[in-house]
Amino acid sequence: MKVKSLNLSYNIFDSIRDKALDQQYLPLINAAKSACNLAHAPYSNFKVGAAVMMKDNDAIIQGANQENAAYPMCTCAEQVAIYNAAILHPGVPVKALAVHVNVVPTHNRPPSPCGACRQVILETELKYGGDIQIFISSQADEVFLFPNIKSLLPFYFSGDDLG
Repeated sequence: MKVKSLNLSYNIFDSIRDKALDQQYLPLINAAKSACNLAHAPYSNFKVGAAVMMKDNDAIIQGANQENAAYPMCTCAEQVAIYNAAILHPGVPVKALAVHVNVVPTHNRPPSPCGACRQVILETELKYGGDIQIFISSQADEVFLFPNIKSLLPFYFSGDDLG
């Protein structure tokens, strides 16, 4: 038997006003927060806003979750933002993603992207061959920064696994 461990490094900023937070990402984080107002979540009231920053010109594209009564047919904010970015800026890599939820977490971790969104983010990183920084915030003041999706999805599934 072998025992192995994973080491996960990420940053936690006290708030968006934390001087250690790179100021170029403030518009991105604020765009994700404002995108929460665009969410359609009449059943769960769990509103999520997302925004991506493009690598070539720092353009910011927003997305918000869209619910309906048939829950499996809902669309997450992260996917809306990433797919909108792919259409509006074809061939341009995503530099960073910010996600904001309208709740205060009751635990010591951020409300992070679901498994399906993690896979979409991973495929986007692999498509362009570069990391996407991920900022996560909520109604609590803290902002979490992960260097890439692999830090949230260490045993990822990709096209390489298909044989």
